[in-house]
Amino acid sequence: MTLNEQYLVDVIGFNPVERSMLSSIFALAARRDPGFLQYDPATTVSGSADLYLVDADSPEAMEEFRTLSKRSSLPAVMVGSAAEGFVLLPRPLQWARLLQALEETVAKAGGGATREDDSMPLSASKSLTATGAGRAHGGTANPPALDDPVAKKRALGDTVLVVDDNASVRMFMKAKLAPFHFEVDFAETGEEAVALTGSREYTCVFLDVVLPGIDGYHVCKLVKANRQAMKKTAVVMLTSRSSPFDKLRGSLAGCDEYLTKPLDEDRLLEVIAQFLPSSRRKRHKSGSRQP
Repeated sequence: MTLNEQYLVDVIGFNPVERSMLSSIFALAARRDPGFLQYDPATTVSGSADLYLVDADSPEAMEEFRTLSKRSSLPAVMVGSAAEGFVLLPRPLQWARLLQALEETVAKAGGGATREDDSMPLSASKSLTATGAGRAHGGTANPPALDDPVAKKRALGDTVLVVDDNASVRMFMKAKLAPFHFEVDFAETGEEAVALTGSREYTCVFLDVVLPGIDGYHVCKLVKANRQAMKKTAVVMLTSRSSPFDKLRGSLAGCDEYLTKPLDEDRLLEVIAQFLPSSRRKRHKSGSRQP
């Protein structure tokens, strides 16, 4: 099978804060099966978006969508207080619900609308540039096979380490990370975590504070003591302790983020997207331009 099926989503309307959040969502959503990428007419060679995400509370956005819909019915997800005939999501935007709504909209459309330039193959990097909910396919007659799940995860990049002695937390993290095709390792003790981080490179380490043996703060310090890890590995502390003092201890240990148990799925997805290499590169470039 190909890496994943991908659909282009045209985002119409929304304020700058929401658009920034949506950029992070689509950075993560591109990893799913099916995958969803934000449509950019400036970089799309031909065709149009496959579905639309529309700010239903914006008259300008609704007018633009109605104009696009004059010639044919377009699959869309609406965000706002009211919209007839479409999946409607309330504000504030919730990551998990939005991803579910996009999948439901694609499934409902059923890929029924055909590609106007169906005879012209597209490269995988261009994804979908078709009108209607078409399905992405590679540009060659025989796209590279990735039947091995591990090979697929490695092709997408990004390995994650989850360190927690609680089996329920490990199972929760496994379930939430699985749709995004991360290669995930697990450790139950601080010593195991230190050994793993010393032998391979991780994009992100989710680290419980209270562990058998050395605690999470100590593990975090050891991970961050590695110069390569300091640049490439984000450490996210997981704890039921949410006091300012506990967060300060995490910051002093060098952690990049702090998540409080029980874990909130939307917040977890937000943090995962935040520490994808592509997102970190964007922040680094943005910071390097500051005077």
